[in-house]
Amino acid sequence: MHLFVYSSLSPIARKYLQRNLSPEVVATFGQDLPLEQQLLAFQNAEVLMGNPPAAWFESGNTPILRFWQIDSAGFEQYRHLRMSLPVANMGDFFAWPCAETIVGGLLSIYRHLAELSVLQSRKAWMSGTYIRSRTGLLRSKRVVILGAGAIGLAVRQQLSGFECQVQLLARTHPDAQLHSKDDLLAVLPETDIVVNCLPGSADGFFSADLAAAMQPGSIYASVGRGNTTDEPALVRLLQSGHLGGAVLDVTAIEPLPTDSPLWTLPNVLLTQHTGGGQYQEDEGKVDVLLRNLYLLSTGKPLENLVELSRGY
Repeated sequence: MHLFVYSSLSPIARKYLQRNLSPEVVATFGQDLPLEQQLLAFQNAEVLMGNPPAAWFESGNTPILRFWQIDSAGFEQYRHLRMSLPVANMGDFFAWPCAETIVGGLLSIYRHLAELSVLQSRKAWMSGTYIRSRTGLLRSKRVVILGAGAIGLAVRQQLSGFECQVQLLARTHPDAQLHSKDDLLAVLPETDIVVNCLPGSADGFFSADLAAAMQPGSIYASVGRGNTTDEPALVRLLQSGHLGGAVLDVTAIEPLPTDSPLWTLPNVLLTQHTGGGQYQEDEGKVDVLLRNLYLLSTGKPLENLVELSRGY
């Protein structure tokens, strides 16, 4: 079986993969090949790991491909593809670290940790009342989480330790309390925090009218995809002081342009799409692939299967 690894794995993760592959699986690594040879290896692959250009699939030259392991949680760039073979993503692999980033960011906003870090870098000791009088608590906040996927559920679980009152928004998920924009609009004026965990398929969902309906002083956090937020509207509300702050792991354009106001707004924490990062991340991706290779070889159901057209 020919495995084409388009993912750029660390040297340690590559060796780990090669040590654990079955003898009948031969791996070719795209990072070792020039572009034209990468495409040829892709066309001769029976199993694919990674996120190659969508145009490679559009050529129709994947006659022997049996299984595709996407190495990310999101895959909106492939929604237009029609595939007759099983496709899997990384499932909940990134969920807990993404949730920790958002919860850590919220704590930073309420406890002014980023501001204190800047003061520390300047060796500037401020009067205790300067910070203390402006700090808040994450405890018992009223939170709406947009999306009930793995990340959203992980955020909810972590916030339970802070005794937060959490509602989920999702069209069909059985645990969701909110199911539409109208439902969301009704609760936003009484919500302290909105956490956006939506996939890229929800393009523009958090629109200007929803942002404006947020309670004065509330906080917006986003860890799904940047295209799901009306970013100009968000910036205006942050600049005006209507919103108390924002924690943004994702933005509409990445890297964020240097002229974006988000860089300099004092009430914004940018975590620069690091939310899913974790120790031995590449080895973890390899483990997901190896489990599915085993299931594929034994005819058992694969893990984390997705439908490209649905976005999840």
